Amino acid sequence: MAVQCWLDSLKNAKKTALLQDGKRKVHYLFFDGKELAEEYDTKTDALIVRKWRVKNALGAHGPWETEVGETAPCTVAALDPELIKENSSNPLFMRKDTKTSFQWRIRNLPYPKDVYTVSVEPTERSCIVRTTNKKYYKKFSIPDLDRCQLPLDSSALSFAHANNTLIISYKKPKEILAMEQELQTELKKIKVTCDGDVDCKTQ
Repeated sequence: MAVQCWLDSLKNAKKTALLQDGKRKVHYLFFDGKELAEEYDTKTDALIVRKWRVKNALGAHGPWETEVGETAPCTVAALDPELIKENSSNPLFMRKDTKTSFQWRIRNLPYPKDVYTVSVEPTERSCIVRTTNKKYYKKFSIPDLDRCQLPLDSSALSFAHANNTLIISYKKPKEILAMEQELQTELKKIKVTCDGDVDCKTQ
């Protein structure tokens, strides 16, 4: 079963963990050289960040690709205030999960809720956001379901709109919830390094 295969690959990866600023930071190194970095809230075990890095054909490390959490702002944009000014009103897409749902937030979308449609395209294994005013279109996948080869279910999808932000939720299937719970048990067995004033004994 694909869910078990993925869980086994996480268990078999070389892992190191660090406690810092109320977060458990876990680094995975897979046999194929791929790297995965995750950050969890130590109180709730909620996933805050997930990033991937792969080596290129020459064996050099590529950039970190953010799957969950906010992407660090581009250094060029930080150096050029004009660039920030120009881009500040563009829609900003990011994923921020809850314990029971995969969740995406698209900021800077001022249109009322009835303008949006969010649908699942099972054959393309993706979700699509459209607006009736043709002002915004976004197609995105759910890597967690792809890795575990689980089907997309339109009834799991819902959305809300508030403060110029479209919030899309996809209820996690029971297989994912069970896998995440088992993974948390596994991660808590890793000997952690503490950074700063954290008392490791409390973990």
